[in-house]
Amino acid sequence: AVCALTESDNCIRLWVAIADVSLFVKTGTALDREAFERSTSVYFPDFVSPMLPEVLSNGVCSLNPFEERACLVCECLIGQNGELKEFEFYEGLMQSKRRLTYEQMQAYIEHEAWAAHELSSLSDSLDSVIDVFHRLNMARFARGAIDLDIPEAQVMLKKDGSVLDIQPRERLDAHRLIEECMLAANECAARFLSEKFPGAMYRIHE
Repeated sequence: AVCALTESDNCIRLWVAIADVSLFVKTGTALDREAFERSTSVYFPDFVSPMLPEVLSNGVCSLNPFEERACLVCECLIGQNGELKEFEFYEGLMQSKRRLTYEQMQAYIEHEAWAAHELSSLSDSLDSVIDVFHRLNMARFARGAIDLDIPEAQVMLKKDGSVLDIQPRERLDAHRLIEECMLAANECAARFLSEKFPGAMYRIHE
């Protein structure tokens, strides 16, 4: 989940939250061992084989709207030119105000009337999220970052489960927006590791 607010000095405070799975999956338990065996959730065209039982993956570990959820938060302050001014990690209890599809968010980005009306109560945060996306995106390219714009396929199935067609999935600004927010949180995590745990390992694209 993401949230952003523009502050009086024109900096933007961005929150990126993920469900705190460790609250429910304790090290060494049967759940932990099974999740380790599976490694990831597997996404098929018409269903998901989850890494964790559905009561967790779609329940208490899913940031469902209007329900309190335990989460881990990266809170960061982004300057006018997309520079990271400060960041902090902490555990939290959050309540999502809306679950948006990428298409709904794209409609809001493109100022479609129905989206502006339907999402008016969230406009302050959504406008700030869009602003922080542009700032982060410009700053990333200014420092020579790569853009992994790799086409994704969308598989169309018949009722019997056989493949009807395969089409390229359109990559929207709404997708890029979430990617930029996640990248910002990942960069904060890398800085945190570098500062607190010298020699910590993390993947680089080189």
